[in-house]
Amino acid sequence: MKNVLLLEHYYSPDELRTRLAEWVDYYNHHRYHESLDNVRPADAYWGRQDQILADRQKTKQLTLSQ
Repeated sequence: MKNVLLLEHYYSPDELRTRLAEWVDYYNHHRYHESLDNVRPADAYWGRQDQILADRQKTKQLTLSQ
């Protein structure tokens, strides 16, 4: 995060806060994390990780059977 934010110039604290909020949203809701078995942190936090992994396994089995 630090490296990404240092690449840009911010002209007010509000601009920096907005950019930080965007980055945190991306990190928690859009980016898959390898340490969480490629599940987004928000999904793991809300207890959806097991269901997502089970759905992936079903899709994998269907694909292999075809």
